[in-house]
Amino acid sequence: MKKTTADAAMTPLVRRSTDPAKLAVPPALPRPTREEAEAAVKTLLLWAGEDPAREGLLDTPKRVAKAYEEWFGGYSVDPVDMLKRTFDETDGYDEMVLLRDIRFVSHCEHHMAPIVGRAHIAYLPLNRVVGISKLARVVNAYARRMQIQERLTAQIANTINDVLEPKGVAVVIEAEHGCMTSRGVNTHGTSMVTSRMLGAFRTDPSTRREFLTMIGNPQNTAML
Repeated sequence: MKKTTADAAMTPLVRRSTDPAKLAVPPALPRPTREEAEAAVKTLLLWAGEDPAREGLLDTPKRVAKAYEEWFGGYSVDPVDMLKRTFDETDGYDEMVLLRDIRFVSHCEHHMAPIVGRAHIAYLPLNRVVGISKLARVVNAYARRMQIQERLTAQIANTINDVLEPKGVAVVIEAEHGCMTSRGVNTHGTSMVTSRMLGAFRTDPSTRREFLTMIGNPQNTAML
């Protein structure tokens, strides 16, 4: 029986979630076999003008496939779960918690070139704190995916804010992009700075200033 316009109007719309934590991992797609992945690497070697049968390249497809498992291991972990274990016994501590210089390596989703940088994370606890290693793990969980720096910054901040529910969260990322330094404009020595300020870090200039001073006040910070 054909649906009428009225019937269609009564059908509830299915809306996609806008929660960044829920959108972190793309929908499951058929995963190629390791043999297919290695064959793709051989094809790229041929495209580059190389001979995959050359002695030095015989094991390269296997090495690249294995490296991809590590470089993009972030798709197999859930950053939200990493933050679920918290501690309440803080004796009322409510000042800034800051973890500086978290080194990471990510890959640009446009050219698959490396993004090498460091992240600074701060939050103002309300009732609970989290182990500092978990903050570094969240950075790496999102970094080990195809990324753009703006999204990486927002995902880290939003996840910490949603799970810990603090009074504020601040994230600043400074990184060098291989797609600029090794190709295209070939501009060396340049870095991109992005930030995400939530809660008190956005609304209170003195809190934001304290954070930026503690991390060295990166210049030209893009406010997301």
